[in-house]
Amino acid sequence: MDKNTNIHPATRIVTREDKEKLLNQRAKVIWLTGLSGSGKTTLGVKLEAELHKHGFLTVLLDGDNIRAGLNRNIGFGLEDRLENIRRVAEVSKLFLNTGVITINCFITPTKAIRDLAKDIIGRDDYIEIYVNAPLDVCEQRDIKGLYDKARKGLIKNFTGIDSPFEPPHNPDLEVQTDKLSPEESLRKILDFILPQITCEH
Repeated sequence: MDKNTNIHPATRIVTREDKEKLLNQRAKVIWLTGLSGSGKTTLGVKLEAELHKHGFLTVLLDGDNIRAGLNRNIGFGLEDRLENIRRVAEVSKLFLNTGVITINCFITPTKAIRDLAKDIIGRDDYIEIYVNAPLDVCEQRDIKGLYDKARKGLIKNFTGIDSPFEPPHNPDLEVQTDKLSPEESLRKILDFILPQITCEH
């Protein structure tokens, strides 16, 4: 090897702004919070599909894909939920700094847990959407029978039954899915989100 070869270290890292320009979008973390059965993941999937049609690069994170891999060793007690969300927030921040729009669908049951996520991600980049549906409506929608099992004591630490859910007091957006259709809910989210992620020309 030629010892006289000069390899110069990079003088400027590729910034988030550089990556956003490449992708022609402004990265945000869109965090959908609400009870199991409120419609978070349904709306998250629809939102990702619609943003894809508009030419945005996104990633969708939810309990299924996170707990199947990264957080498969995490339980459902409040301390475990805190750690689950801490890891999700850290991953979201990595995507954010790569210019990618992240859609997160997690119960995120308490103010303390949501504040942790906001603090990690940065409040200017965190968009909190409260997917609100009454407990009885969520139970009616529960095709997996999780609420029924929780009420029978077969599932412990189930949010809304034997584990608390603290509704957000000041979410950036609230969508009442017991009053709006999935299409109406999606349109309300899109109208709120698109101005924040679209680059100005």
